[in-house]
Amino acid sequence: MTPADLQLGLPTSRELKSYRIWDSYFTPSHSHPGPNGGDRLIADIERSLPATGKGHFEKLCYFPHVGIGTTNDPAFEKATRAKADLVLRPLKRWPKMLLSMIQLNANDVGASLDALNRWLRDGPMLGVYFPGSGPGALACTHRNCEPLVKRIAELKGVIMQHTWFKTGGKQGPGESTPSELAELAARFPEQQFVCAHAGGEWQRGIRAVRTSSNILVETSGFDATAGFIEMAVRELGPRRIIFGSHLPSRSLGTELSKITAANISAGDKKLILGENYRTLLQPILKTKKP
Repeated sequence: MTPADLQLGLPTSRELKSYRIWDSYFTPSHSHPGPNGGDRLIADIERSLPATGKGHFEKLCYFPHVGIGTTNDPAFEKATRAKADLVLRPLKRWPKMLLSMIQLNANDVGASLDALNRWLRDGPMLGVYFPGSGPGALACTHRNCEPLVKRIAELKGVIMQHTWFKTGGKQGPGESTPSELAELAARFPEQQFVCAHAGGEWQRGIRAVRTSSNILVETSGFDATAGFIEMAVRELGPRRIIFGSHLPSRSLGTELSKITAANISAGDKKLILGENYRTLLQPILKTKKP
């Protein structure tokens, strides 16, 4: 172990490799490629590679915009609709490393259904991301979400829902809370959902989804605090937790150590850092095999 590893608080390289880490929440440029054929997104992924290499990550999942009104950039939206390569460029550059799920816009059901057919049914995407802010955000209990969830379920896709409990209430009507996700999940008991960031205020978030067996919680985004993983394992069981790094906007040491430094078994750490996510993705991955 090098001095740099000690400063990061990371386990040894051998231990990290043994976890077979699959990152469910990778946010380079928040998946907006920017002008010039996606140079900004590519550069941000490249900027993340030293950290993901240090952590010995096997796979990372990011959430591309696909031209259905999920950004405030009209030129980009138009270009993306016309040119699939703008979306596919990172996947072609790093085919063995990157996984992806499209960002959906529940405010535009028609365009989102078309995108599901284009990118999930016929393309390489493995699921969807419902955002918590921006023009594509809509509370997950809204009736617009139901036809989208039905189609995603038919395609065996995974749903990552941004969630957050905020002191004083929501910052905008498009945000979703873990309680609202639990309400949606109850309508679709056969569909698997991921509660991104465990709701931010993780104690409330864990309790909100505790009885929803088809909801897993994701670990990234909020400041590392003692007791999070231990409570999640105790209340949900180790198989309902998946790791997310939120790189490059969060730190490797902060996000990875939430799990590696937790007072849980080595077997539970392996589940959270990779095995649970691989299990979650298996149904859709099987449909992508030639």
